Amino acid sequence: MTEVVAALIWQGDKFMICQRPAHKARGLLWEFVGGKVESGETKEQALIRECKEELNILLSVGDVFMDVVHEYPDLTVHLTLFNATIAEGEPQKLEHNDIKWIKPSEIPNYEFCPADEEILVKIQEVHNE
Repeated sequence: MTEVVAALIWQGDKFMICQRPAHKARGLLWEFVGGKVESGETKEQALIRECKEELNILLSVGDVFMDVVHEYPDLTVHLTLFNATIAEGEPQKLEHNDIKWIKPSEIPNYEFCPADEEILVKIQEVHNE
């Protein structure tokens, strides 16, 4: 099983979503910023590193929002989503096709990676507008 971390970053009443590059697995689907945990690093360290690599931001990692296990045809992931805030920097598209800030009510307008579906339902329940 692959350990994966991601960040739920809020800005007012909107949260950040990132569009995967076209050439990668699940290309052009939307997701939360993050990536794989490397050996020897904590989940929090992995998330800080991934956000630096992908968005050139310094992240302040909070508590766990939720975690899910999802089986894709090519791999099984254990995804831990952390509440997080941007400590410094403006998000840049270093790796993603696009970055957007959306309200929970706008979730249905985007096609997300299947592993994120349960998380998106919870966001809509917690932040029912």
